[in-house]
Amino acid sequence: MHYKFSMKIYIGADHTGFELKEKIRTYLSELGHEVEDCGAFEYDKSDDYPDFIAKTAQSVSKDLENSLGIVIGGSGQGEAMAANKIKGIRCALFYGPALAVEAIDINGNSSDDPYEILKLTRIHNGANVLSLGVRFLTEAQAKEAVKVWLDAPFATEDRHIKRIEKIKKIEEKS
Repeated sequence: MHYKFSMKIYIGADHTGFELKEKIRTYLSELGHEVEDCGAFEYDKSDDYPDFIAKTAQSVSKDLENSLGIVIGGSGQGEAMAANKIKGIRCALFYGPALAVEAIDINGNSSDDPYEILKLTRIHNGANVLSLGVRFLTEAQAKEAVKVWLDAPFATEDRHIKRIEKIKKIEEKS
């Protein structure tokens, strides 16, 4: 699937990710996407990320063909863990370009693109939720990450489809 067109995107964050969520929500709308905010709806230092992340991932899981999700928190780790508990969700975590090292692109060539991993999460793994850690990203980097991730197509090569089907079977058995 390729998402260079308007689609439904669910977004959620706790208090740590609240400010960036608001900016990314606006950015997504500016890109022409339909955005549904799953919370937090106000800054509350005592809120808990699983509440908002579960709602975001559950919303995506109800329409896996036509929607994606973005979850935001301090590290993004707990958010990715919570999202991945929902059936059908494949959440990828992006820390930011500062942590990227020289990558190998999808053609096996050396790449200095710090966003290459985002492309691979979509192209090879069919990630349908992106987790961002605000402690590792600037606003500009987060926006670029979102754009790169949304623009990357899911490869329809048999080997990638086969692997995702295996993940689904693991999920069914659990």
